[in-house]
Amino acid sequence: MARTGEKDEVDAYVGARIGLRRSALGISQSGLALQLGVSFQQVQKYETGQNRISASRLHRVATALATSVDTFFPPVETAPSGQDGWDGLRFITSTVDGRAIVAGFPLIEDRAVRKALARIVQALVRDA
Repeated sequence: MARTGEKDEVDAYVGARIGLRRSALGISQSGLALQLGVSFQQVQKYETGQNRISASRLHRVATALATSVDTFFPPVETAPSGQDGWDGLRFITSTVDGRAIVAGFPLIEDRAVRKALARIVQALVRDA
């Protein structure tokens, strides 16, 4: 559990998922902020996990992004704990390019192409 003033892992995960969904729909932070009645800076803080989002506001976010609230949460059996991959999700969703990759990857219908893309990324990481 995060102490006061520290980011909570689940808050950061929820925020990253909000950013992913928003970006996949082509909605700007300002556009989402306008729908929610908050500043775009507040949306930024939600997406980075810097600020917690209330249940009522999360419900409004889900409505604005045409999805369900549970879309934003990690599965209970794999809830984040430390350095087990969630840091990677937060990192990749913190950039426009990363969000574009994450949003587009599941839309690649050909499984062989998805596997090839994954192999390319792994090869690039090894060479770095």
